[in-house]
Amino acid sequence: MLGATRGFSSYSVDSIERAKEFYGRTLGLNVDLDDRMGILAVHLAGGADVMLYPKDDHQAATFTVLNFHVDDIEQVVDDLTSRGVSFEFYDGFGQDAKGIARDAGPGPSIAWFKDPAGNILSVLHDGPA
Repeated sequence: MLGATRGFSSYSVDSIERAKEFYGRTLGLNVDLDDRMGILAVHLAGGADVMLYPKDDHQAATFTVLNFHVDDIEQVVDDLTSRGVSFEFYDGFGQDAKGIARDAGPGPSIAWFKDPAGNILSVLHDGPA
């Protein structure tokens, strides 16, 4: 029924301006602010969009809301760290000093970080890191 429709994801933030700075400048994504509705469109590679909307009583997601597949996780983590991004550490994932979980089971190498509103994002790599 919905197989031919174009979908998008959305989640809340506590400040559209801080989100615009973080997603646009820090992460280097293309963003558009809809001044009329106050919603930030984050344009991802491949044509997908994520819509960020302001919410006065915003509660940060306690799970990963957005993942980025990368070719070189080490390089991306280093680059994001140099841009002021701090990586999260979680028990049971065997993360290295940079926060990269390389041997967390059958899944990809992955490193988690938060946006300014506290939502969890990740970079991941499907091959050997």
